[in-house]
Amino acid sequence: MSLLSALSIVCGLMLQLNFSLLSAEYCVPRKTVFYQSNLKLFKEDGIFNYSTMLIRDDLGVLLLGAREAIYALDINNISVQKAAVYWRVPEEKQRECTYKGKHAEVECRNYIRTLHSLNDTTVYVCGTNAFSPTCDYMTFANGQLTLKGKQEEGKGKCPFDPFQRYSSLMVGNDLYSATSINFLGSEPVILRSSSLALRTEFKSSWLSEPNFVYMDFMGESFDSPDGDDDKVYLFFSENAMEYDFYRKVAVSRVARVCKGDMGGQRTLQRKWTSFLKARLDCSFPEPSLPPIVQDVFLLRHKDWRKSVFFAVFTPQSSLSQVSAVCAYTVSAIRGIFNEGKFKTSVAVETSHVKWVMYTGEVPVPRPGACINNVARKMGMNHSLDLPDKTLQFIRDRPLMDEAVHPLTGGPLLLKRGPLLTRIVVDSVLALDGETYNVMFIGTENGYVQKAVNFDGEMFIIEQIQVYENPVAIKILRLSSSKGQLYAGSESGAIQMPLCNCGRYQSCEDCILSRDPYCAWDSSTQQCSSVYSLSASPKTAVQSLKEGNVSQCPSPGPIAAVDLALIPGNNIQLPCQLHSNLAQVHWRFSDLHLQTNNKYYIYSRGLLILNTSTSDAGLYFCDSVEQINSRIYNRTVAVYHLQVFEPTVAVSPSPGITVTKYFIQTSKTATTGSQPDLESEDLPMAENQSDTGKISRLKVAVALLSLFCLSLIGVILWLWKQGHWKCFGFAQNSKGSEGKRPSADYTHIKNRNSEIKLLGAEAGRPCTANNNHTAVDFKGNGEYHFPPLANIASLDGLGYIHDESEI
Repeated sequence: MSLLSALSIVCGLMLQLNFSLLSAEYCVPRKTVFYQSNLKLFKEDGIFNYSTMLIRDDLGVLLLGAREAIYALDINNISVQKAAVYWRVPEEKQRECTYKGKHAEVECRNYIRTLHSLNDTTVYVCGTNAFSPTCDYMTFANGQLTLKGKQEEGKGKCPFDPFQRYSSLMVGNDLYSATSINFLGSEPVILRSSSLALRTEFKSSWLSEPNFVYMDFMGESFDSPDGDDDKVYLFFSENAMEYDFYRKVAVSRVARVCKGDMGGQRTLQRKWTSFLKARLDCSFPEPSLPPIVQDVFLLRHKDWRKSVFFAVFTPQSSLSQVSAVCAYTVSAIRGIFNEGKFKTSVAVETSHVKWVMYTGEVPVPRPGACINNVARKMGMNHSLDLPDKTLQFIRDRPLMDEAVHPLTGGPLLLKRGPLLTRIVVDSVLALDGETYNVMFIGTENGYVQKAVNFDGEMFIIEQIQVYENPVAIKILRLSSSKGQLYAGSESGAIQMPLCNCGRYQSCEDCILSRDPYCAWDSSTQQCSSVYSLSASPKTAVQSLKEGNVSQCPSPGPIAAVDLALIPGNNIQLPCQLHSNLAQVHWRFSDLHLQTNNKYYIYSRGLLILNTSTSDAGLYFCDSVEQINSRIYNRTVAVYHLQVFEPTVAVSPSPGITVTKYFIQTSKTATTGSQPDLESEDLPMAENQSDTGKISRLKVAVALLSLFCLSLIGVILWLWKQGHWKCFGFAQNSKGSEGKRPSADYTHIKNRNSEIKLLGAEAGRPCTANNNHTAVDFKGNGEYHFPPLANIASLDGLGYIHDESEI
């Protein structure tokens, strides 16, 4: 048993060291909030893939698109359905889809992929329609959703494949879409559907097996000194053409087109003349292939030049579990497209095409540029007026040489564990007068992480489990006006508030959360939203950058929990930390305890091995958390161990009563969030979270106990028959006289917990009868075995358990 404990202690130390090294580089959420059933949830039996959302604050609804269904949900409580319309695939269309090799019950359905507002009451909606994309118009009036039945060809507007990444945007009455235009998905296109439709060239130098992610509009013509045009920006990943690898390597891109683009007169007819693309740089600390962009959110600024794109990246390799968030300013992207060098293809000796920086003369007007004051002075008022030299250049060289670098030079956030999937960002005005960008990031296992950057310090305030089962979050939408976040997945849609300040019960918890939404209101003695504070916020306390709790009242003393100490037993003292970032420090008689062959310190408590009378005294569990250069230390649990002298129970018949003593404590640690990434187990033979292992261990202990008792019985029989000396054993006269007191039924009560001394039958108090002694030797040489259930009890190992863990 000592060898097992030693090995477990060594493994625990290695895991703790490994985690501490990782946490120095990768962000760890300070709090973990596990799933709570009070979250507002919407789902309907038989309906799946809730992955398209449109917030209509003006109508008070959230429009939710799923498989063959569109819902109008109350924006304040999405569990309330106001209206619904079902758009199912006709049987004939479904049969045609299956004839083409698609699955009838999965792919050959109508997945709603497009929801865009056209006016106050009308929405443009498109669905995959069994690999035959179709669009229609839908109205919401008088509490009813109605499809108008004016179906249009959806090819190029909506994907054929319901699981293919895709993006679209409505600008005025023009639909911009990025998808595949054919059944096989081999002809990607960036399309503008309008009276003057434009699309990209079918050339791999333009798009090479892309995965489209995000599209948004930027009004760059506003207050533009050079008379520039508005832009549409697109984020996607594709196979790289600039790298020489033995296999295909994907890279992340940002592309743009001009709103006023009308195509070329002869070259690039009905094609984009302003299509440019550049690589997005977001370097991971570990050597790896270029990361892949998964989602983007545009945080708009009143000065559009200061607007920022926040992007989520994940690794190409499935072996890596690192995700990142990088931020890019519109100005940085604009600078690359307006002033950067181009890449061009050159032939090498092996007839292989290599892409290098173009060093030749660049035509005027600049290829890929929108019509601006420079072009107008040259008599070019539309893209139709551009010379062929400029159009031919951009047709063959749409890729920029330089990559777009992140705003901070590298990732804003690095996260190890379940991959990040979606992101939205909200701006919060804090009490210090500064505006903080709070990121809400979905994960592949159904969590939302809430993070903020404080002058270069990335801090994850909390991670919240929004789905009971681990399911990937496929869409996130934010309503700042309502203070609500909406998420969609395969199984349903949920709604959660942007902040839940009431979760922090004390001033210290409120301040240390460093949540820009929350502040401690001294007048009401509660943690409140900064938006709900009284007219005079002078009584509110908030310390976001420093986490300074000096203005909080001193916490009261922690009451000690009295526990009985029985020499020879192992004692577990639970201690629940208030933060995933905190470290546990244990003190005993003014000594700082370390993990060794006597003590095992882990994230949820202290294990004292093979106790003795010298272990009696006061034990203090301290939670130590570092915020920048500031150390915050608070005692969260105190235990008083006292040596227990049990009452001697006289056996009703001559012989030896063999028994064990166990202490069962009620849960004393403060209940709080537990990190899902670094949970530890005690270094014991049993794992209390695995009932199968416990059952097998019980059987093993029972069999071993029976074997030992049988062996004792044989020895006693031989002794009775006079054959004892044949084995060379010397009789110990004291052995037959010694009696160990029975602990059949004893209670010790204190102010915080009820201590129970249990017999061999764990989990309930033992009744006062002789059947619960391990062995009862009678004067006539007979012996009786106890019931198997008593022998097989796990508590025969002598551990002290938390009552909630048994």
